This record gives sequence, structure tokens and C-alpha cells, in this order.
Amino acid sequence: MIRNIVFDMGNVLLRFDPEFFMTREGVLDEGDRKIIRQELFQSVEWALMDMGLLTEDTAEPRVLQRIPERLHEKTVQLLHNWAFPREPISGMESLVERLKKAGYGIYLLSNASVAQHVYWPKQPISRLFDGKLISCDLHIVKPSREIYRHFTDQFHLLPGECVFIDDAPVNVAGAIACGWQGIVFRGSAAEAERELRDLGVFPA
Repeated sequence: MIRNIVFDMGNVLLRFDPEFFMTREGVLDEGDRKIIRQELFQSVEWALMDMGLLTEDTAEPRVLQRIPERLHEKTVQLLHNWAFPREPISGMESLVERLKKAGYGIYLLSNASVAQHVYWPKQPISRLFDGKLISCDLHIVKPSREIYRHFTDQFHLLPGECVFIDDAPVNVAGAIACGWQGIVFRGSAAEAERELRDLGVFPA
């Protein structure tokens, strides 16, 4: 029986869209966007921040050395402030709220940098969560089996009583390999609810 619903954050609960962030910051030239996309959002430094081996402050000089000086100001803004404001994924707060009302444990398991501890509490949906585990705190990222095992150990949960909802199939596969149930989120709260119901999970 499923007793706990575990959510990824980016593109499941909150929008993570570098193209949108760059547009919002006024980076409109496609050449400039390509540079920032590759050297910031798709960079080794971004992955190291998720692993907790760099912070935004320590990543900044490493990233900027590869970016033209004319783009430094916007790059710094994107590095430090892309999360403000974060846009919620439509329908997900309502779904989480109904799951919590129905008595399910509600948890977050996300690959994210230390900045997550700053911006997450400012999100209205965060009030609904019973606990969270962020990759930077463990220096382990999904889909490593170790992060799922650490999660259930930390919160004293049984793997067979957990379902993980993530937009990345590889991360869902990692959870399933550890004995969890899993759902690949494809952008629709209604579809996620249907798949939960198929697993015997019934929101209020």
C-alpha cells in the first residue's frame, strides 16, 4: 500500500525553464542565449552545484571565465536569481494539498544546489511537505540508488510504501530499482492524478 508521495521539484512542482529565465532577463539574441545555455545551465559547474561541491558564489568565477564580458551581468543575475520568482506547475499545489488531506506523507526529493534552502521556503506549496532531501546536502544526485536508500532511511519509510513522481524517466527508474513505485510526470497534474489512482492512491 502506498502511504507516501515523493515529488521531484523542477518541472513537477515548480517551472524550471532556462529559455524562459533568459527571456525574462532580457537575453534575446540567439547567439547570446546559446552561450549562456551551454556555459551556465548545461555546465559542469551547474552539476557540481547540485552535488554540493560548488555554491553559486564559488561557481561564478569559473562560469564567467568562459563568457564574454558583455554578458557577465546577465549571467550573474541568472546564476543567483533565476529562482525568483518561480512559477508553479498548474494544478500541482491543489493535488498535493488533496493528497495531504487524504493522509498521505508528502515529501520532496530533488537534485538542487544549496540555494534551494533559500527559495523553497518562499514557495506556498512548501508548507504542505513533511520533509525534503536535496542532493547538495548528501553530495549524491539522482538517479544514484544511494540517494533513494538514504531518503527512506532518513524519514523511516518503507520503499514499497513510496511512489516517486519525477519528470526524468531515469530518475523514476532509479526509484523503482530501489523498490519504490514510480510515475513519470509529463506536465499534467490531471494525468499524474490518474496514474496515482491506478496505483491505489486516492486524493481527497
